[in-house]
Amino acid sequence: MTYLHKGYFTEGLDADPELAASIRGELRRQQEGIELIASENIVSRLVLEAQGSVLTNKTVEGFAFARYYGGAEFADAVEDLALRRAKKLFGARFANVQSHSGSNANGGVFLGLLKLGDTILSMNTAAGGHISHGHPATLTGRDYNIVRYGVNRETELVDLDELRSLAREHKPRMIIAGGSAYARVLDFAGLRAIADEVGAYLVVDMAHFAGLVASGIYPDPLPHAHVVTSTTYKSLRGARGGLVLWNDAALSDKINYGIFPGVQGSVMLHIVAAKAACFGEALRPEFKGYNQAVLDNARMLASTLAEAGIRLVAGGTDCGLMLVDLVNQGITGDIAAKALEHAGLAVNKNQIPFDERPPEAPSGLRLSSNAGTARGFGTEEFRAIGTWIAQIIKAPSDEALIRSIHGQVSDLCARFPIYA
Repeated sequence: MTYLHKGYFTEGLDADPELAASIRGELRRQQEGIELIASENIVSRLVLEAQGSVLTNKTVEGFAFARYYGGAEFADAVEDLALRRAKKLFGARFANVQSHSGSNANGGVFLGLLKLGDTILSMNTAAGGHISHGHPATLTGRDYNIVRYGVNRETELVDLDELRSLAREHKPRMIIAGGSAYARVLDFAGLRAIADEVGAYLVVDMAHFAGLVASGIYPDPLPHAHVVTSTTYKSLRGARGGLVLWNDAALSDKINYGIFPGVQGSVMLHIVAAKAACFGEALRPEFKGYNQAVLDNARMLASTLAEAGIRLVAGGTDCGLMLVDLVNQGITGDIAAKALEHAGLAVNKNQIPFDERPPEAPSGLRLSSNAGTARGFGTEEFRAIGTWIAQIIKAPSDEALIRSIHGQVSDLCARFPIYA
């Protein structure tokens, strides 16, 4: 077989040194630095192996036990396992585990339930909403009429009175709740009452608090929402992909066909297997302990920053993420994020509500306790992390300070190794 190069079935990463160097460099970065980005987490060895399995070779289209391609016996078993575990984990009657991302999950739901040009009432990205909910640069923003709600300027919380007023005025076909930078509990019952009043679907994107919902630590949107979407990483600690949950059988075909063939093609079966793995882990009793620690650690991080005179948007957090206001610190989010990265602390710059600065150089930082908790950090470790962040925010050009903190970060990470 001269058309197969030597070692095709036997050699691993060492066969491609250039690629191997980058992957191993990323491994070292994760091992030696602290991940505080809310969109990231650290998966188990089980999830890694499922995602890197021979299921990569199998193409299937359609749904479990109703495929367009043959040889799907084990593909069906894998997807069925993921579906059963997802439904059990969240107490849902129906689920779809095929979406390649949270954005695809949302897009499939929109396509299935709406007509082009329908009105969607969604949180403004500048107030904490997610871009897939109708940002002008996305297909959703192009194909639907997006009306945006925000937060109250004083409380920085979703204002149901404002939302109700907008709903009555614009008569949306769908209301979306949940976002990428909103740290407080949402009133799902109140949102559903507004949706019912104007005849709209209520869709909740719980990507940033799904693990807390599964653990009974954050209010469950499923009894109130027509549809719930999520990613399967972040607080679920799983493969990078999407999930859709619902209870009304009348929506099943609309949602399923909105995903396939609506917004995507064949199933990434290796990712579905990794989703099944993380759902299985989330059904273990230890998972609730993990998410309680996520919340405890997040609140410790928030209180430590507040004690240092750094303001938190909405005064704190009810989940694993928080939004830091830098307006009175004399520094922008891009500069702060770069200085923190030099110290081994990975964060992301982020706009805050009513931000007068552009997204490229915003007034805030978004932080999360998810990944640090996954590697075993507790409240004392997060107190130290908060102290380091505050010190760097106040002196981002102090190279000696940054070097000193980087050394302390390395020492802390060495005490909590990952993928050793």
